[in-house]
Amino acid sequence: MSETITKAYQLAKDRYAEIGVDTEKAINALKKVKLSIHCWQGDDVLGFLFPDQDLTGGISVSGNYPGRAKTVDQLRKDLSEALSVIPGKHKVQLHSIYADTDEKVDLNELAPRHFQSWVDWAKEEGVGLDMNGTFFSHPKSASGFTLSSADKEIRDFWIEVGKGSRKIAEYFGKELGQQSVNNFWIPDGYKDNPIDKLSPRLRLIESLDEILKEKLDEAYTIEAVEGKLFGTGVESYTVGSHEFYEAYALTRGTLWTIDAGHFHPTEDVSDKFSAFLP
Repeated sequence: MSETITKAYQLAKDRYAEIGVDTEKAINALKKVKLSIHCWQGDDVLGFLFPDQDLTGGISVSGNYPGRAKTVDQLRKDLSEALSVIPGKHKVQLHSIYADTDEKVDLNELAPRHFQSWVDWAKEEGVGLDMNGTFFSHPKSASGFTLSSADKEIRDFWIEVGKGSRKIAEYFGKELGQQSVNNFWIPDGYKDNPIDKLSPRLRLIESLDEILKEKLDEAYTIEAVEGKLFGTGVESYTVGSHEFYEAYALTRGTLWTIDAGHFHPTEDVSDKFSAFLP
């Protein structure tokens, strides 16, 4: 640590001590917390499985920067650089579309072997891996509906994607010796106010229950469900809302991912935490 940084830290340490905060104790506590660092900011959520597919699903990026990673190897080098300057040992969160394979496979055909190079890299870095099934940027999500679609064939496809992501997360946990969190987020919803808001949610419950039917060892993986009030293009009705997933998580024993945004205009994330945690 340079002399300048040492002096700056000592000043901060003294100031915090004045209000009763022991910075050394706080730092040691933080060392026990693993951040799950998402990989997709490194390439504007394009992934490498379908490089020519446009980003869809009510999400968008504004990066479009010249230095974005164009290959898996470039992305991993960028992540290695970032991890080298972030204190502690953390985790990297992947999506299905970040599979590293020369095979021509669809999302519902992905298996642990398509992520072996990520596991090898994680072992070298000493980090864990988390997982997300990709439920967007695909022809079968073009209607705006996936797990809650009225079309059973569409639902069945995405159910297989969800089951596959669980197996990949289980593989991460077994290989890396630490629990892998498998997060579910889907883009399903309407731009306009629909007459029937119940049926899509009943279908979503049925689909999620089918995905989670097989019990996996929580030492290796556990599921999380993530709600959003809206995404671009689905401003009026999101099937998997915060309220929906809060109830689902509590009744199914999953984790509940609280997005830092996408709330009612008068709310922010502190409203969610302060209401949920008590």
